[in-house]
Amino acid sequence: MSEDLSAGDSISESLTVDRSTLRRASLAGMIGTTLENYDFVIYGTAAALVFNKLFFPNLNPAIGILASFATYGVGFVARPLGGLFFSHFGDRIGRKWVLIGTLFLMGTATFVIGLLPTYGTVGVLAPILLTLCRLLQGFGSGAEQAGGIVLLTETAPRTKRGRYASLVYVGAALGSVLGALVWILVQLMPDDRVQSIGWRIVFLSSILVTIAAYIFRRRLRESPVFEEAKSRGKIVERERTPLGLAFRNGWRGIVRVFGINIGAIAHSYFYQVFVGSYIENDLHMPSDVVPPMLLIGGIFAMISAFTGGVLSDRFGRRPLYIVICAMLMVMPYPAFLLLHTRSVLIVGLVVVVGFIVAVEGTVGVQSAFLPELFGSRYRYTGVAIGRETSAAVGGFGPFIAQGLLAATGSFIPVVVYLMVLAAIGLVTAVWAPETRGRDLLAEADARHGDPMPAAAD
Repeated sequence: MSEDLSAGDSISESLTVDRSTLRRASLAGMIGTTLENYDFVIYGTAAALVFNKLFFPNLNPAIGILASFATYGVGFVARPLGGLFFSHFGDRIGRKWVLIGTLFLMGTATFVIGLLPTYGTVGVLAPILLTLCRLLQGFGSGAEQAGGIVLLTETAPRTKRGRYASLVYVGAALGSVLGALVWILVQLMPDDRVQSIGWRIVFLSSILVTIAAYIFRRRLRESPVFEEAKSRGKIVERERTPLGLAFRNGWRGIVRVFGINIGAIAHSYFYQVFVGSYIENDLHMPSDVVPPMLLIGGIFAMISAFTGGVLSDRFGRRPLYIVICAMLMVMPYPAFLLLHTRSVLIVGLVVVVGFIVAVEGTVGVQSAFLPELFGSRYRYTGVAIGRETSAAVGGFGPFIAQGLLAATGSFIPVVVYLMVLAAIGLVTAVWAPETRGRDLLAEADARHGDPMPAAAD
């Protein structure tokens, strides 16, 4: 039975937002996630192309790449911890200040990576410092996307929540574009210059994105739903934490977010990170073809994220996500077959389609879907816990894929791994309710942990 509900006399529909507030929130959500994904894309590209040589030079090439991807995956371990820490304050004092704090933590960690000594200078201390910076990156990013989509979902008009919340992931795709563009420019240098100073320029450039993000966020206003919930006494009392409420009343929502996101995140980083390494190290294609593919993929992904949000407002979150998960299940095997043509055009097409469907098509639909699964008192916490624990598992996708490839010499186990995670997303989406039009100020329904539906027109 369809649970798609309109909000004719919903409390939250009485809240009005002026255009300047909505525009400011949209830009703030976009630019913050631009920084987050810029950080992760430049790191993922470096992990695929240079870090195995700079930080793990004494290992054989396959193990060096595996170790490089392991440091990439470590950042995802810290994300649930960062999500728990920051979302507690996001549900207690508001979304704005948390988003400013995470911005500076991520930006600082990325900038410092550009200053790190390599293995040739300080030995084993180099990968230790690299791992520490990745942990700080992950800790900050653990609340970034959750905060952005919660803020925009709570600020946007009911009928356009998907459209506006998807701008967070338009920003993520823009981060991919900028990261790829910087790598393209750096790779114009001779290889020895890329290994010595070029990669540092990539990471040091993050300071520019950080400053731009702060300029937009410093004038950000709190979401009207949060302010209204606070004025009505719906925000948790001092003796009760959002975390406790989320697990007690919203555990089904947390499980749903985990299942919905795990396949998406694994497929996303498969195309953003693993494929770049596979192209260079297994297919032996030139490394300089990777950043242009990521650049073009990111441009199409920006369109895909926004389109996903708009379509979810039109047709509903649940049916659209079911279709996308079904596509993810059938994509991996033909993707590998096409990669093995070694045609730059065909390989580039695989990357672009991967960006459209797996990287941003999934999260464009998720943008309003995930926040609408929770009640008003623990929305930020619920989204952050479910999303970032799944990211901690799915984010190790490149590492797991590389391990399966090294152990078996075949891409078939990688295909099976990706199909299983996509199937989890598909089953979860079938199990999840339709959330379009729900009252964001409603308390959780104690019977099943979902927000109470808005009254029908």
